[in-house]
Amino acid sequence: MKKIYTLLLMSILTMNLNAQNDIKKTAKKETAGHQIDSSLVLTLDGTIKTLYNVISGEKGVKRDWKLFKFLFKPDAKLIPSRKDRKGTYQVRYMKPDDYIKSSGKWLVENGFFEKEIHRSVNTFGNMTQVFSTYESFKSESDEKPFMRGINSIQLLNDGKRWWIINIYWAQESIENPIPKAYLP
Repeated sequence: MKKIYTLLLMSILTMNLNAQNDIKKTAKKETAGHQIDSSLVLTLDGTIKTLYNVISGEKGVKRDWKLFKFLFKPDAKLIPSRKDRKGTYQVRYMKPDDYIKSSGKWLVENGFFEKEIHRSVNTFGNMTQVFSTYESFKSESDEKPFMRGINSIQLLNDGKRWWIINIYWAQESIENPIPKAYLP
């Protein structure tokens, strides 16, 4: 009877170890199939440029959402602001995955390019606040933007790389034009 229990236990352990190895092999294949260039976040400039590049693309072009999520510290927030019907400013708090779910399909179906036209940077220690003025286009060949605004981007340098902590943004409007100090 002991031999049967021992054989049964050994079989279960062997199956469990094989299953774990299969999971590791699958994860390595997935990772190998999608390499992220970690040098993109070694500088503040590289991190900001990667942010704009990863959300931009022509109609029908899929975005690299793994790279997008790689830019953000866990629990980072994306915070769009807008006026509601009553004229009161509102904000919406999203995690990177929430942004992908709410905007990802639209970006691909319509085409979207966000281009930085001005940047103002303030740094203290390992934290940096960037006011990044942008223009948005449906295609890279468009000459006139359909929207402009400012991204307020908070970043952390952990000594190894830059992390986006928050992006809080507002679109330009007639009542809220972009100040000259934030234009080229």
